[in-house]
Order: sequence, then structure tokens, then C-alpha cells
Amino acid sequence: MGKSAAVWDQRSELEIARDWNGIEQVVLRVPRGASAKVRFDSLLLPISLFPFQVSLHGGQVISWKNERGEELLFTSSKAIFKPPKAMRGGIPICFPQFGNCGSLEQHGFARNKVWSIDDDPPTLHSNDSNGKVFVDLLLKPMEDDLKCWPHCFEFRLRVSLSMDGNLTLISRIRNINGKPFSFSIAYHTYFSVSNISEVRVEGLETLDYLDNLCQRERFTEQGDAITFESEVDRIYLGTPNVVAVLDHEKKRTFVIRKEGLPDMVVWNPWEKKSKSMLDLGDDEYKQMLCVDAAAIERPITLKTGEEWTGRLEISAVPSSYCSDHFDQLLQGVM
Repeated sequence: MGKSAAVWDQRSELEIARDWNGIEQVVLRVPRGASAKVRFDSLLLPISLFPFQVSLHGGQVISWKNERGEELLFTSSKAIFKPPKAMRGGIPICFPQFGNCGSLEQHGFARNKVWSIDDDPPTLHSNDSNGKVFVDLLLKPMEDDLKCWPHCFEFRLRVSLSMDGNLTLISRIRNINGKPFSFSIAYHTYFSVSNISEVRVEGLETLDYLDNLCQRERFTEQGDAITFESEVDRIYLGTPNVVAVLDHEKKRTFVIRKEGLPDMVVWNPWEKKSKSMLDLGDDEYKQMLCVDAAAIERPITLKTGEEWTGRLEISAVPSSYCSDHFDQLLQGVM
């Protein structure tokens, strides 16, 4: 584990342990006493403060908890935790393709590959390091990947947690090929909710969207907020940099802030589709909602040596606070 894997200080405590599968863990603890884990096939590197867990299979955040130990991300009870199958839940990374609109497997190959710890990542802005615990991951194509997608790239991912529990993912994708290539990307975030019928999404009103249930036909959102009474599978276009997911029953709001990701996917499979999915319980659609920061409609093109950066930050706040300040949040002001 390199020096970039976490913010070290003399009060941190290192412990090596094993989970119930016998997989090794490295636990980092700080004075608050909380901890979390970063998993890579045979090694788990837990990171401190509000717990979160990242799997190096897919570079996927699979757990994020608040200071009360409540899980904020949904994971299916039927999720398959065995490579090469992607796990149903958390935050899978869809790259270099979203969905099945292309020659690659559904949502691309990044979520099915084993990432590595990046021991010496290029420098990020100090705001993305100071006062945070973080881990840097790296994905490079293998020979088999180049057969189906013949482009050389470096995909660097930093996953960090701030002192107040905000979760941030920063992706940096560089073209180290001899020719330009284009890609789509999405952070396919599964939020844990009390009941999908008690949830609404604000910030996407009046926007155009592509409806995946209607062969990506283009429509305009007519509601004051997005609510859920049946299956929804949409790609909203030209979205603002701040969107909110409000859970009335839990009185909790997820505030999503993003940069470099103009689109936003909203998805819930509802009852009929859930029953056809082997890795999702029949009624689990009620406890989940996917809201993905993404770049899909206009794929990103990189020339040789060029690098693209995308950023996602998620916070969980009381809904009463958010309702009082949402106008400011939409303007990026706190």
C-alpha cells in the first residue's frame, strides 16, 4: 500500500485482520474510532472515519455508512460477490460504454476488472486531499481487453471521505494510445431508500430525457419533481451540477454534486422486471434507487496524451436542512 492510499498521521493505528471469508484486511483507525475497508480480491484495506468500503474488483464502492452506522448504499441480498460478475449494488463504474448501446458487454468492462492500488498517482488539487482519507486505484487494459476495445488508457480513480462524511469519486482517464478514442461513463449509484414510493428527485424539472423504455425516444420532464409509481429508466440531458434525492420516510436527502458529467440516469426496475433479475430480490426494488452522474449522450473523445476528469460528491443531510437551502444548493452555494 503506497503513501497515497490514506491520509496518515501519527495517531492512526494499523491493524491486520481477516473477514469471515478469511480474506485479509488492513484496518486504519483514527481517534473517532470508526473504520472502513478497501477490498481487493485477497486484501482489504479499510479506510477510517465514517465507514466506506471499496472493492478492487471493479473499483466499486460497496458500502458507505453515516456516523450512526446506517448504510446509505443499497446492495441486493442476492448480489453475486464472485468475479467476473458485477455486484448488484454500491457504485459500479460503467466504462467505456453505458448500457448495451455499443459492441461491448452491458455497461462496459471496467466494473468487471480487478483494479490495483495506485502507489504514485499524479497530484490532485489540495482540496481533494487535505482533511480527507482516500485511496487511489488504477485500471489499465489487459491483452484481452484490447481485443474487444483496442485503445490504451489509464483510468485513475480516487475515492475519498471527508471529515463530515461526504463521499467523493474523482476519475481521470488518459489516452496513451496512438489514436483518438471515445467513451461513455457513469457512476451507477444505488441509493438505499425507505420506500421508493416515498422518494422524489429534485433538480431535473423541465429537462429533456431519453427514455430507455421507449427505444431512447426523447421527452421533456413535465413534473415538479420525479416520483415513482412504475418502472423508470431515463437519461436526463444537460443536467445541473447539483441534484437532490429526498426520502420522506427517513427524512434524509442525498445531495449529488458533479463536474464533467452532463447527464444523469434515473432508474428503478419496479416489480415485474425485478422478478426477472436473478441477483435482485422480488421486492427489493422498493428499497433502492439509482441516480447516476454520467456522460452518455455525447461520448467524450480524447486525443493522444489528453486526459479527462470527472467528479462526483455525495452527501447525506437531514431533509429539513436541504429543503431550506436547496435553491442555494442548485446554484452551488452553501
